[in-house]
Amino acid sequence: MTGAVACLAGFEDLAVVVHGSSGCYFYPASLIGVPIYGTFLIENEVIFGTESRLQEVIGELEGRYDRIAVVNTCVPAVMGEELGSLARDERVFIVDSPGFLGDLEAGYHKALAEIAPEVDPDAPGVNIDGLCCTDPFCRGNALEARRLLSLAGATVATTFCLDTYAATRRAAPFTVGTNPDLASGVGRWCGSLLGLDAVSETIDALCDAVDGIDARPVREEIAWADARIRKACGKYLRRFDPPRVAIFSGRSYADLAAGVLKKYLDADIACIAARDDPDPRATDFATIGAMIRDAEPDLILGSSYEQTLAGDAAFVGLTPPIRDRVFLHSRAVVGVEGALWLMDEVLNACMNQNRRSRDGSMTPPPG
Repeated sequence: MTGAVACLAGFEDLAVVVHGSSGCYFYPASLIGVPIYGTFLIENEVIFGTESRLQEVIGELEGRYDRIAVVNTCVPAVMGEELGSLARDERVFIVDSPGFLGDLEAGYHKALAEIAPEVDPDAPGVNIDGLCCTDPFCRGNALEARRLLSLAGATVATTFCLDTYAATRRAAPFTVGTNPDLASGVGRWCGSLLGLDAVSETIDALCDAVDGIDARPVREEIAWADARIRKACGKYLRRFDPPRVAIFSGRSYADLAAGVLKKYLDADIACIAARDDPDPRATDFATIGAMIRDAEPDLILGSSYEQTLAGDAAFVGLTPPIRDRVFLHSRAVVGVEGALWLMDEVLNACMNQNRRSRDGSMTPPPG
């Protein structure tokens, strides 16, 4: 459900209605950061039917938005109510995405399939996909992807999902991604922008596919960033040992972090738990705690859940939720700026942890 809401909320001309209880509304609302709406079902509506309440909310929104998307949650789905009669003139559509459908990625793809983007073979530019409003790096990733495409001489076509609904009807034939876990499947995939090596490969692919692309400016930036990272990491390794690392996030972000930390810091990757992998699934708090205890990491990358279990380990927030921090600046994890940001965070967190260890002021682990 949350993935479907996050996908749809990225379209600024689309109202998103969470058809369910207050709890179903407030969890995605706390992560997404853009206005969404809810039916806030109560006991009487569960007993006697929810359609009239949903119709009331839709009526309040008509005229304010071009289109309205209703995300069906667990209770209405279990009740088996037929809501198709509320869908009309392609202005109101229903996305059946209860929580038991699967993980965030499943809901995201279900919503995108309901939108059914259309490719215009003559549309100029390159699509960007993989953006999700629950991701604390969503806006930063979009800005960095657009910057790199502009640097290479490409224009941006449709951005999935941080655009208008109308833009989904005229997507370009070529697409690059910020997060392959959320690949849209729209147009021809030209590669990911996660990591410097991936950026290089993707720009080369665009050169082969799209007229007018110039890889040189992007390659120069990649070389500049690589040199800066190597210099900073070399300085760190002259003072400290390579870190032992545990990573908790989606598969694509986890692989990015593991690859970068191995390459530049010779890190020992003790544990990778990707939340969107079917087996094992690192979504159980007790299981995550056991993984961290077994790994005994110096550094943990993950969410605030893992941070509560980090003990003396350094921590870098890589996946939602990331609580108790203010996020005003648009941070990226993709592209050149994303690689620099990630190594900034890792090096500073590890140096602070080493200083605490040296000074004997480490905090005792919880429990």
